[in-house]
This record gives sequence, C-alpha cells and structure tokens, in this order.
Amino acid sequence: MERSLTDNEGIDTGVQPIRWADGVLCLLDQRILPGRVQWLRIESAPEAAAAIRDLVVRGAPAIGLTAAYGAVLAAREAWRAHGVEWRESFTEQIARLAEARPTAVNLRWALARMNALAEVLSGDPEAALLAEAQRMQTEDLALNRRMGRIGAELIGSGSTVMTHCNAGALATAGYGTALGVIRSAWADGRIRQVYAGETRPWLQGSRLTAWELSQDGIPVTLLADSAAAQMFRRDPPDWVIVGADRIAANGDVANKIGTYSLAVAARFHGVRFMVVAPTSTVDLTAESGMDIPIEERGPEEIWGVASSGEVPEGVTVANPVFDITPAHLIDAIVTENGVASPPDAESVARIAAARH
Repeated sequence: MERSLTDNEGIDTGVQPIRWADGVLCLLDQRILPGRVQWLRIESAPEAAAAIRDLVVRGAPAIGLTAAYGAVLAAREAWRAHGVEWRESFTEQIARLAEARPTAVNLRWALARMNALAEVLSGDPEAALLAEAQRMQTEDLALNRRMGRIGAELIGSGSTVMTHCNAGALATAGYGTALGVIRSAWADGRIRQVYAGETRPWLQGSRLTAWELSQDGIPVTLLADSAAAQMFRRDPPDWVIVGADRIAANGDVANKIGTYSLAVAARFHGVRFMVVAPTSTVDLTAESGMDIPIEERGPEEIWGVASSGEVPEGVTVANPVFDITPAHLIDAIVTENGVASPPDAESVARIAAARH
C-alpha cells in the first residue's frame, strides 16, 4: 500500500528522487514540490505503475528506473504467489507497467532489460533483479555526469542559457541531463545566467527546475512560456538546452509540450538548440517523429491552473503532453557516447551503436 514516508524515517531528502529502502521502492512525490518534501512507499508493481501514470515520478530516465524497481516488486509478488510458476504472472505485470506512459521510451527499454534477465533466472528472481535495477540506477548517474561534461564543452565562457520543463536530478537518478550540462558548465565558469520556462500545465520549470538550480546557487530567472520569443528578440541566450523523452532514428525529438515552439523561435533568432539524453532514449524503430505516440492527458490539468479557477461551460480542452521537434531545428544531441551534430540518421545511428 502506498503511504507517506516522513523525513525522519532514515531517508535523505536530497535531490535523488528514487530510493530502495527496507525492501520497498521510495519515490519523492514531485507533484507537491517545492512546498513539501514527501516520500511515498511503493510496495507493489501496480503501485509503481500508478506512480508513473499519476506523475509522482516524471522524466524519461526516472520513469525507466521506477519501472525497473516495479519489475522487482512484480517478481516478488509472482514468486510468493506462484513459486516456480512465477513467470506468467510476472510477464502480465510487466505488460501493465509498460502501459503507464506511452511516450517515454526509457520505460520500455528498462522493462526489456529486466525481462531479458528474468528469462535466464532460476529460483527466486528477486535478488538478481534488484541488483540489476540498482546497477541501472548507478549507470544512469554516471551517464548524466558524463553527458554533463560533454555538453559543457560546447558552451562558451560567460554564456546565458534557457531550459524548458525539468530535465534535472529529479528526472533521473541524479544530476540530470539538460541540467547536468548546466551544472557542469556552471562549475566550469561557462554559464552566468539560466532562464527557465514555467512549463504549463504542471509547472515543472517553476516548481522543479527553478528549485533545483536555486538549491545549487545557480542564478535562475523564471519566464512565462509565452515570453521566450520576446526574450530571444531582445536579449537572446547563447543556447536553449532541453532533455528528451524519445529520439527517433532521424534525430526528431519528443519532449515536453512547448519544446517545438521554443526550437522554432530559437532558430528564427539564431539561438543554438541542444538536446541532452542518454542513448536509452533513442528509438531506432521510430523512423521519424511521426512514429512517436504523443500522450494526451485529461482536461482537469488545464482547468486546474486557470487563473480564476474557472473555464466557461462547454469549452473543450486539448492537453497533449509532448510535442515533436524536427531534427533540422536542433544543433546538437548530446549523449554519453558523444554528440550528434547535426542530428540525422547517420549521426544518431552512430551514437546509438555504442550503447550497451
């Protein structure tokens, strides 16, 4: 049963959103940050799926890691219920986990890795699967730091940058993808100012990114999403730096809604555009962005942030969560295996070929 875990129960509340403690998955509830820091105990695979679906955890790498630990819980439940006949129940629970969010490819990548290990195990699978999930978490943190160093090298001294949504420690095992580059560049003295778009309707930019950067002492200025083009015209940043939820074989990128319009404005005003993501985010089965499913969520998320709290009766709401930025609007895709620049089928295939 999901329940709160208070700060004094032995879990460090630093910016690492996913923990395994006392035999359960512990998730930092990102829906209520920064006003409250609360950990939730996730004790079953269905609870892990619900946490992904309900945005307790978000960000493609963090979703993948949550799913991996969800697979551990699925294996535990299946073994306890069915013993040596555990595989059928496990497979069914994995399938339900995979349906939690349709756009972030890391979810299916992580579950495929866990399932591949499960297929060769004999006896109780929990310990081996737990070790694999923990290995994935350690790997993700190391990849983020590596991407941070690679991306920072593209940024000149004294630069200003803009970011969108939250591709930081909260969206990963720690450190972040886009914010990992920003953190690394800040440490090197390459960045003097960061601008963050608020990222409606869930306000990941104002609630999460601004909080992360301010915690690190990095100067951050918050903008309304609709103010970006005006800023580009008057005082353009040197780079826009974002994460990704899926990268197609041709270099098209699915990311938080609003990324595409930022890329269009950036190209018009001569602002360079960087995407930062691990190669697990590359989906070579998607030939282009047209092959990437775009998640649609309910109208209540839009109604909930209306300034008056009211929407006229009879008005319908469209709430796509992601959009597709064409490769030709992107200057560089930074991964742990190097940079695809310009991103196209050849450069994306090259960086994807080096992944483990």
